[in-house]
Amino acid sequence: MLKLIRRLLGDERVRFLLVGGINTVVGYLLFAVFQLTLGHIIGYLGSLYLSYAIATLVAFYLHRRFTFRAAKTGQLGIDFLRFQSVYVVSLAVNTILLPVLVEWGGWRPLVAQLVIVVVTTIISYVGHKWFSFRRPSVGKPVDRPDET
Repeated sequence: MLKLIRRLLGDERVRFLLVGGINTVVGYLLFAVFQLTLGHIIGYLGSLYLSYAIATLVAFYLHRRFTFRAAKTGQLGIDFLRFQSVYVVSLAVNTILLPVLVEWGGWRPLVAQLVIVVVTTIISYVGHKWFSFRRPSVGKPVDRPDET
């Protein structure tokens, strides 16, 4: 059993699903708490932005350290900016879809956000895999513009 767990955790996709699942639950619970307690003051988009701000910090640490194992590369600031840029795309998609489903579709914000999480999870995986924590392959030169 332990061998199976180690093998599964050796797969980056499994680690992404595990960390992403934890972070998705954390982010959604934060959204629900903000919506149920402050939603009448800040609205569902305010709840969305507050939950994203907290959840992306948690996600950055977990994905960098556990999923993509990039913690020892010394590019913390660059990784953080790249990571947040992926989440800005997800947040933009969420900012568009949430009002569409709530205002035009008549969905409750908590239900709409639950559905949107599926879309933003896919965006997140692709962006983080190929952009946030991407490193040049060992032995391959980094592409640099000509210095002429």
